[in-house]
Amino acid sequence: MEKSKLMDNFTDKLYILTERDEDYIKALHNHTLDGLELTQTRSEANIVLASPPLIKESLDDFSQLEWLQSAYAGIDALTSQDLRRDYQLTNVRGIFGQQIAEYVLGYSISHYRHFALYSKQQKKQSWTAHQYQSLNEKTMVVLGCGSIGSFLALKASQMGMTVIGINSTGIPKKDSPFDQVYHIQELQSAFEQADIVVNTLPHTEQTKHILNDKTLSYCSNALLFNVGRGSAIEEGGLLDALDSGSIIHAFLDVFDLEPLKANHIYWNHDGITVTPHIAASSFPHQVIEQFVENYGRWRDGFSLQNVIDLGKGY
Repeated sequence: MEKSKLMDNFTDKLYILTERDEDYIKALHNHTLDGLELTQTRSEANIVLASPPLIKESLDDFSQLEWLQSAYAGIDALTSQDLRRDYQLTNVRGIFGQQIAEYVLGYSISHYRHFALYSKQQKKQSWTAHQYQSLNEKTMVVLGCGSIGSFLALKASQMGMTVIGINSTGIPKKDSPFDQVYHIQELQSAFEQADIVVNTLPHTEQTKHILNDKTLSYCSNALLFNVGRGSAIEEGGLLDALDSGSIIHAFLDVFDLEPLKANHIYWNHDGITVTPHIAASSFPHQVIEQFVENYGRWRDGFSLQNVIDLGKGY
């Protein structure tokens, strides 16, 4: 990465550490930022834009670090008690809803309309019609009423679905897109109505294994999507739920350990679809737009947006 001065006068030095550094640099050059210089020297950077898994092992290299902008919404890699916490951490929000909605609704439509079955039949030249179900007959339960969950609820509602949200208060926000909002302790009441369950929750001690043998048993012939964090699912509970029919199919995009091991039972389970953490991706130009807005606040002495409480994990 070439050292590139964005303005003649600067006080802040930015280091970029992502899987797509050049794309981030290119996107950054579309903006004029007073007082910011890109650096290749970790020890002089006071601002870092990084992918959490990549910077996790090298945090101590950034001795001047004051602010770390995550390129992801998820920051689990940085919440370990063993890691330093003497800096402000911000993540990106509000840019993943469209992608998550496409993933959940796309797979849901494919399931209820038997698209995979018709693909197999085509290869056999089999002209057999199967009765299908429409999404407008379904109830979706979304764990998490933040920006992603709310965007998904809006799009599902526009397709005629009834959408129930789950949060820590049981109180809907102003202009909530949810038909109802239940407290997280009311999972049974919500899951008993669910045709589709979608987890968008962050990782916390409270959300770990929230989808387990007991809670999943409240469902009946439901689809399950995990696009939040892998820790939300208790593996044995999910397998039991699939065996009992409480869950008829699970679409899993996130896992405790990634990549998923080659011998993991999920790979060959007929009731599970595995995708490699691709339900929503960080597009550099969108991340940079949020960074630029936050940098303006940083430069002018205002509070940053999307600040993470490292103690809480969100």
